[in-house]
Amino acid sequence: MPAASDPSAANFAAILSPDRLAEIFPKSRSNEFFDALFGDPKEGAYDISLAYRESRGNQLIIDLLLEQRPNRCLACNLTQGLPQVFTRHPVINIKGLVERIEGLLGEGLRCTDWKLGRTEQRSSALHLIPLQITIEGE
Repeated sequence: MPAASDPSAANFAAILSPDRLAEIFPKSRSNEFFDALFGDPKEGAYDISLAYRESRGNQLIIDLLLEQRPNRCLACNLTQGLPQVFTRHPVINIKGLVERIEGLLGEGLRCTDWKLGRTEQRSSALHLIPLQITIEGE
């Protein structure tokens, strides 16, 4: 496997595997978010998880997946404003998430910037928000 410190050769899909992403953003975080937001985790319409999408140049794209919960409605009007909410919400903690991702990348690579993109609707039961991370290093 290529050295993790070589961003052009690193196998980010392996480094950012589903299991590793679940460790840094556990499924329980959805309930914590809805408990903080509504006072009851059962009020949430979706579960939040992470999935590696791709790397392009010095950009990593990791999706925040919003998966509809049973007997709930995942409506666009519920998810369109979420990038701004997730950017600031302490339970979601995007800044801390990016720091943990940086720790997985290995020596020589740093996450220098990040931003959340617009909510994308993939189906009536799945929306996603791309987390775009800029990396630098040798």
